Amino acid sequence: MVIITAGMIGVGKTTLTEKLARHLGTQPFYEPVEDNPVLSDYYADPKRYGFSLQIYFLNKRFRMIKAALADDNNILDRSIYEDALFTEENFEEGNISAAEFEIYLDLLDNMMNEIKEGGKKRPDLLVYADADFDTIIARIKKRGRKYEQVDNNPEREDYYFRIWNKYHEWYENYNISPKVRIDLETLDLSNDDDVETVLAIIDEKLKEIRQ
Repeated sequence: MVIITAGMIGVGKTTLTEKLARHLGTQPFYEPVEDNPVLSDYYADPKRYGFSLQIYFLNKRFRMIKAALADDNNILDRSIYEDALFTEENFEEGNISAAEFEIYLDLLDNMMNEIKEGGKKRPDLLVYADADFDTIIARIKKRGRKYEQVDNNPEREDYYFRIWNKYHEWYENYNISPKVRIDLETLDLSNDDDVETVLAIIDEKLKEIRQ
């Protein structure tokens, strides 16, 4: 069973991945953030580092999804299937050129074809974490990564808002596997009862898939 979690920056996706992996007894694969050599530079100068960042993430996510599908017993914190969402945003904002965008799309297409030619061709379930925009901004502030903060930076907050909107469209259009939405606006992952509710929703969806 391969599950991928998806959702906006700061929504609580990594916490959800951790709790779900523990609940199911599976291995979590986490998004490469803390050891990312480009991410903080990108936030400081997105036009210079936009393409480098997207290629870095694409390479890491391709490696992760191949390992996950080969092992068939794990959960991925963000995946290659949502990678293009961020690259498209960088292209629309002029952070990467049209030529770079075409290079990226061609590389992504090659990677997707390789995944489809493998043994297990897709994840079993997408778990999409969602919350209101103001709640997400508050959580970004709380976790305290300096390069993510929006204080005195309206452009960054505008960027987050565009990504937040893109995620809703992306989820509606996602059709690679079964999917389920988890409302982390009303369900709080720091509350044990809410965690049990979230896990029960996912368990029910997995039961439906197995049947």
